[in-house]
Amino acid sequence: MSTTYILIIVLVVLVLFVISTYNRLVRMVNRAQEAWQDIEVQLKRRYDLIPNLVETVKGYSKHEEGTLTKIVELRNAAMSGSHDPATAGAQEAGLSGALKSIFALSESYPDLKANQNFLSLQSELADTENKIQAARRFYNTNVRDLSIALQAFPSNIIAGMFNFKKMDYFDLPDGDAAHDAVAVKF
Repeated sequence: MSTTYILIIVLVVLVLFVISTYNRLVRMVNRAQEAWQDIEVQLKRRYDLIPNLVETVKGYSKHEEGTLTKIVELRNAAMSGSHDPATAGAQEAGLSGALKSIFALSESYPDLKANQNFLSLQSELADTENKIQAARRFYNTNVRDLSIALQAFPSNIIAGMFNFKKMDYFDLPDGDAAHDAVAVKF
């Protein structure tokens, strides 16, 4: 009779462990997905600032139309592109490089450099880049924690039983704004 009780206790503990581990993995996946949504919110904010910045610069630099057109095209491609972490990094790298070129234009146009609207947009964009960087770190931390749980024993067994999948990191190439924030010069 005592063997039966021990077996029931072991079985109950095992079931509770599986339930607890499953719920922990679900929380980790949801945190990582929420963190990705935070990145997308900041990217949208960035995309919304770009047309205003381009319009401000257009008034000062009519002959820089090619640069401005390229920025708008890269912005539209990034907005309509797939926003999963695996592909978003390359799109964002191109857009960040183009944004750096627009700030380089301001050096050639002293009136633009002194324009309050331009300075305000430049400041907002730099703030957004910092927020993207912070959101990226938070997302990658959540993905790292999930990856550890998916690979560590014994949670890897439960993750395999319930088909939990590894998530991609949001990596940006070296030299991108998240690595080297857009410099705001006055």
